[in-house]
Amino acid sequence: MSLFRTKSIDALIAASEAPNQRLRRTLGPWSLTALGIGAVIGSGIFTLTGTAAAGKVIPIKSILEATVIDLVLHGSHAGSQLGRPGAGPAITLSFLLVAIACLFAGLCYAELASMIPIAGSAYTYSYAILGEIVAWVIGWDLILEYAVSNMSVAVGFSAYLQDLFQNLFGFQLPSRWAFPPFPAAGGPAGWFNVPALLITMLVTVVLVRGVRESAGTNTVMVAIKIAAILIFCIGAAGAIKPGNWHPFAPHGFPGILTGASIVFFTYIGFDSVSTAAEECKRPQRDLPIGIIATLIVCTILYASVSLVLTGIAHYQTLNTDSPVADALKALGYNRLRLIVTAGALMGMLSSLLVYQYGQARIWFAMSRDRLLPGLFSRVHKKFQTPHVSTWIAGFFVGIPAGIWDIDTFAELSNIGTLFAFVLVSLGVIVLRKKQPERPRSFRVPFVPLFPIISIVCCLVLMMGLPLKTWLRFFVWLAIGLAIYFPFGRKRSTLAEQ
Repeated sequence: MSLFRTKSIDALIAASEAPNQRLRRTLGPWSLTALGIGAVIGSGIFTLTGTAAAGKVIPIKSILEATVIDLVLHGSHAGSQLGRPGAGPAITLSFLLVAIACLFAGLCYAELASMIPIAGSAYTYSYAILGEIVAWVIGWDLILEYAVSNMSVAVGFSAYLQDLFQNLFGFQLPSRWAFPPFPAAGGPAGWFNVPALLITMLVTVVLVRGVRESAGTNTVMVAIKIAAILIFCIGAAGAIKPGNWHPFAPHGFPGILTGASIVFFTYIGFDSVSTAAEECKRPQRDLPIGIIATLIVCTILYASVSLVLTGIAHYQTLNTDSPVADALKALGYNRLRLIVTAGALMGMLSSLLVYQYGQARIWFAMSRDRLLPGLFSRVHKKFQTPHVSTWIAGFFVGIPAGIWDIDTFAELSNIGTLFAFVLVSLGVIVLRKKQPERPRSFRVPFVPLFPIISIVCCLVLMMGLPLKTWLRFFVWLAIGLAIYFPFGRKRSTLAEQ
């Protein structure tokens, strides 16, 4: 039963106040909301919106590329193509449906984050409620989630930067310094993706300097990309043809559900708000505000872009890598297209910053509990940031992003996030039973109904991921357990006690 030993919430809070491991509390509700928007609103708002509206055909070359739902409904599909209908203009309803599903998980995060205002997010909550082995698994899982997501973002930023250079200055970096040596099948190869590494290191320097500086930088980038989104919506509104909205839901409710499954993963960054709990001025009040405000603002922005996009172009023409830019190009709106490109770059840059911030806090929290080497929990004397874990996280993301094309591994981030949502929702139910008397500044209504709805939604979405993603996920967890049993289990703070 030592595998399921828990750390008391009071002990976790006391450990966070240790002088040599204390983080500076500087964040308020606006900064937290900006962090959430920075993570949730990335380049996906300009790409996945079109794909979800138009639908897509997925080639299934082996059983590992099929999802659990595909196998149940259609068999293995080996060597075939699986068509998935799009939502059409009703993609706006898909975003609203996803927001409602995420709201249940967001409410659970808000309750636990306000009760346990400690760095580490779902890892810390699991340690206090479900046990050490569960905490290790989710912590190891979150490291994968943040790292793989940022590797993909860094690679995407490099590609967009090349396109911006070409449009503005008529030149691009030499291919040997702009592409990885191990690209995806059919992709261009180079020696090393230098822009991907450099942008990761630049973000790392900002994060080491301090959370206030990092939050300020993120707020500026979030303001720029929101401005780009609003300029697109207002500037393109004059080209809307109401006929493009008919039929509004060409494939009915199944199409809306398919669109929701595609765009769900644009929302998964709101949990990053909870990683900032230990650097929040008034976590009991500000964390719930930050999480819920993030979901509301992002839903409005996503719905606005999708409504305008499907109004200026027929939804069947939007199944491209850059549907917004292509639609503006067809209209001759080249200046507006340049603004969209700048907004996409800011979206990726702020996502990179927030996820790097969250990853370093996960490593810091696990190290403070002695599940990882103490090196990761060192705090800079001047900046009061976990500088060592931040630098290591930077190289952990930047170097692989320069060597491989990470896009094919993006779904690993999705399954990791959904798994974290499940455990957080379960944690709310368990803690209500174990410690009903503990003060809660924010309470999830209708427990256990709302947490159960959150768990069911997440499990269904996990079943929509390919089997190869599940296989890679279990391999990563197996590697983590191979580290935990000989190292973390014997050295943890609870083991010593």
